[in-house]
Amino acid sequence: MVDTFGPTMSQRQHRVPRADPVGEQREPIRVLVVDDHELFRRGLEIVLAQEEDIQVVGEAGDGAEAVEKAADLLPDIVLMDVRMPRRGGIEACTSIKEVAPSARIIMLTISDEEADLYDAIKAGATGYLLKEISTDEVTAAIRAVADGQSQISPSMAAKLLTEFKSLIQRTDERRLVPAPKLTDRELEVLKLVATGKNNRDIAKDLFISENTVKNHVRNILEKLQLHSRMEAVVYAMREKILDLESG
Repeated sequence: MVDTFGPTMSQRQHRVPRADPVGEQREPIRVLVVDDHELFRRGLEIVLAQEEDIQVVGEAGDGAEAVEKAADLLPDIVLMDVRMPRRGGIEACTSIKEVAPSARIIMLTISDEEADLYDAIKAGATGYLLKEISTDEVTAAIRAVADGQSQISPSMAAKLLTEFKSLIQRTDERRLVPAPKLTDRELEVLKLVATGKNNRDIAKDLFISENTVKNHVRNILEKLQLHSRMEAVVYAMREKILDLESG
């Protein structure tokens, strides 16, 4: 059987808690684990317990229970499967965003279906990872999403860009309301976000600081009235703000 979690704990490097810019320790990232397989939940909890800057505050076996736990615990990150009994993860996303608006949701699933990926993004997920990834990738994704990044497995990112292109081809309706005006720099940032680059890489490409990139991304989301980087890219492709056809 393939080891879903990758390297063993004894092979993994010990990590220290996150520090803010002035060197003070920040509070651990509070994680709610949601999966209908108890053994998988236990495995995740064991892995995450080794990280001093990550704290598992609760678990749930389906989407309905996840909404209740999220409202009670107010986690920073919800690590959630897509397909579960009673209520699936995608359906639970919207309700979790209502009861715990600050929570960021990462879908961790075996489903590599484009429809699940797209629906998860529309429902407010800021990450979509396949269960084949290693333990290091899981913890890195939690940290990245907690810091405002979006995370998506590379194979799914390629499918997402393909879907963006098909949306452009299928969309010939005229916009009734003009799209919000983005500056040239914001468009440059959004194009790089669309290729899957993180803030650090975007900063290097544009010769600006990471904080400046974060400010641009925040302004883009505010102008488009969206909640995540992925939503911004979907909107941009739909409204033909970006053109990946020439890429």
